[in-house]
Amino acid sequence: MRFMLLLKGDPGADARPSDELIGAMQKYGEELHKAGVLLAGEGLEPSATSGARVIYSGGSRKVVDGPFAESKELVAGYYLLQVSSREEAIEWASRCPVEFAVQGDEEAVVEVRRIAEFGDQDAVGEAHRAVREQAR
Repeated sequence: MRFMLLLKGDPGADARPSDELIGAMQKYGEELHKAGVLLAGEGLEPSATSGARVIYSGGSRKVVDGPFAESKELVAGYYLLQVSSREEAIEWASRCPVEFAVQGDEEAVVEVRRIAEFGDQDAVGEAHRAVREQAR
């Protein structure tokens, strides 16, 4: 099963990750790689410097440039893992050194989401098939 770990947050345009954070994330990435579960992983640029949203509403689309106010709802980076279960994905997420990215009582969030496979026989797979059928 493939899972995505979404690292929530949005550093300011001038923010540079600390050397401690960079080192901890590199070590974590190496652990994922050595365990054979890492498929991909990257950090993202701040929404202030490269972010944009394409919003569809009322039959039209508009582009809104960053930065975006709700930083705790934005994705700062991700890891894509191949693991045997949801529990294993959660275990890896709990090891992610996000504590180095926050100060004081700030909150760090790693969201765990399974990648939907179109061939799955579970509810997600059924929902995707229903959407494809409606599109025909």
